Amino acid sequence: MEGLQWKGCVYRIRKCVVDLLSMEDDLMDEDEDEDAWELMGSDLRLKSTFLYCDLNQVISNAREERKKVLTDLANKLFYYMEELDNAVKSRSISSTQVCYNDTVHVLQEVMAALMPLR
Repeated sequence: MEGLQWKGCVYRIRKCVVDLLSMEDDLMDEDEDEDAWELMGSDLRLKSTFLYCDLNQVISNAREERKKVLTDLANKLFYYMEELDNAVKSRSISSTQVCYNDTVHVLQEVMAALMPLR
């Protein structure tokens, strides 16, 4: 992968991770109205799309020995992102909190896996 394109993918992945990590207070606010829930759901789906595209590029161009680890992590991440999206759609604070915590854990794993690739 060309250096600049690869750096752009990693930068967007990091930005999405930081943005998702900063959503905790919004996701756990019991006073949120319908519009706020809809906005959070849209934001999650948008970030998930960026992550999918960029992780796909990084995985496609990774060395063979790294592809399986990155693919497994990406699959795990998107599973938890989908669970989080479903929890947000259900408007359940407790379910959203559990799913968010699972997603955060995998996001941290993804970031740790990407660090050696720099």
